[in-house]
Amino acid sequence: MSTSTRATRVAATRDAIITTAERLFAEHGVAAVSNRQISEAAGQGNNTAVGYHFGTKGDLVRAIVERHLARIEAARIERIAALPDEPGLREWVECFVMPTIDHLGTLGERTWFARFAAQVLAEPSTREVIADQAMGAPSLRQVTAGLDRCLPDLPAEVLSERKEMVAQLAVVVPAVREARLAAGASTARDTWHEAGLGLVDAIVGLYEAEYTGPRELPAGSVDEVEHCGECSCALVIHGRFECANVAMQPVRVIDPTIESGGARLDFASGEGDTTPRIREHVWQHPPLRRLDDRLHPR
Repeated sequence: MSTSTRATRVAATRDAIITTAERLFAEHGVAAVSNRQISEAAGQGNNTAVGYHFGTKGDLVRAIVERHLARIEAARIERIAALPDEPGLREWVECFVMPTIDHLGTLGERTWFARFAAQVLAEPSTREVIADQAMGAPSLRQVTAGLDRCLPDLPAEVLSERKEMVAQLAVVVPAVREARLAAGASTARDTWHEAGLGLVDAIVGLYEAEYTGPRELPAGSVDEVEHCGECSCALVIHGRFECANVAMQPVRVIDPTIESGGARLDFASGEGDTTPRIREHVWQHPPLRRLDDRLHPR
């Protein structure tokens, strides 16, 4: 066998393994699929073919990402080059979202990459592989810097929270659409490009949404509720009791309808009885009486 023929066969084998692994990982999850299963599904008589050609499962995941990343990176670079002199939030979000979405639209009727990405990010052993490859792309670093310059003036913890939401949306929404297409189900948008524009709208809206911060409580109002730790806890929020299921942690009450007075919540200790009872009342406001009457009719 000539060197060129052997190289061609090796390349074909690697390509078959990558294609098969992407599909199996997308459909079943990374941890649920063994190298042996991938080799068999790829038509390889040697069950150690994955290890021979790629080494570890992490290396195989990295090879799958690399197959797609070059085209996504090229599309993002092209979008960045076409930006106006002073791009706004929407333009940067489009640079973040649309290259991947439009790439999915070029892969044909059956695709697996969106679900593959979601599965890889959900698996602790492979999460860093795709995160490092994707976030390490020069164009994505440029987009991230551009986004940061356009984001609303919000507390740092709120921006961090919203960035995490955006990261989840960018992965989960395409994966859900891809799964629906694979199942022959209807989708809200007819094309991947249209779906991407809808995702851009949602992300821009998320970043620009109003921030509801903790409100200052009136003097003398119910401030904190103490937890018994032996059963479900209760909070006074908007004038009603709600189970919080958090033991031994004080919880700040936000926007109570009780504008004055206060109470310490205690709990029935009988086995199986988790009904909260109000004790040590400070009867300053009628809602406290009404709550107690409703919970404990006399």
